[in-house]
Amino acid sequence: MKRYTELDLQNALVEYAETGLLRNSAENHGIPPTTLFNRVRGSEPASKAQIINQKLSPAMEERLTEWILFQGSLGHPPTHAQIRKLARRMLGDDENLGKRWTSRFLARNPSISTKRPRRIHASRADRACEAVIRPWFDYLKLPGVEAIPPKYRYNMDETGIASGIGDNGLVVSSKERKKFQKKKKGDRIWTSIIECISADGRYLNPAVIFKGRSL
Repeated sequence: MKRYTELDLQNALVEYAETGLLRNSAENHGIPPTTLFNRVRGSEPASKAQIINQKLSPAMEERLTEWILFQGSLGHPPTHAQIRKLARRMLGDDENLGKRWTSRFLARNPSISTKRPRRIHASRADRACEAVIRPWFDYLKLPGVEAIPPKYRYNMDETGIASGIGDNGLVVSSKERKKFQKKKKGDRIWTSIIECISADGRYLNPAVIFKGRSL
């Protein structure tokens, strides 16, 4: 039997109310007859029945999810530890959370998920906005630029690695974003990496730039 949804069950309830045929209504919507029978008798959905066992109420989890999405939009997506710390503060610092609380919280809130960020200098992240970048695409519409063959069109990009900071930290942010950047302050030594590639796929060897004194 295929997996059914709450909507399927609600449709089965409507059909049963109209026909009075419980088994036929259940089979027509892929619902086990016993499940439909129990719902007719007034039992609650499993998701609603588990709310009483949750540490945070649905309203509190909704506020926590909004905070996570907001922090991600600012370039500061929180880690699992930071989320647990805030959840404990919402409950009272003496309240403990189970080992699997974070994974269960994420499962209940599908709009967020765990991701690996790409670290970026804060000053660069603040300049990487639509108002700054969009005017550059207007140059592509100029006749002189459109006439340039793809093999002669090159794009250069630069990234940086902060000394003493690994890139294996996991954070939580919007599930819709496949990639996102995390701001870092400029009080560390950065190693720059420059890449250059043409519109037809040809590329130059990457250039790695170290700070002179760190060599």
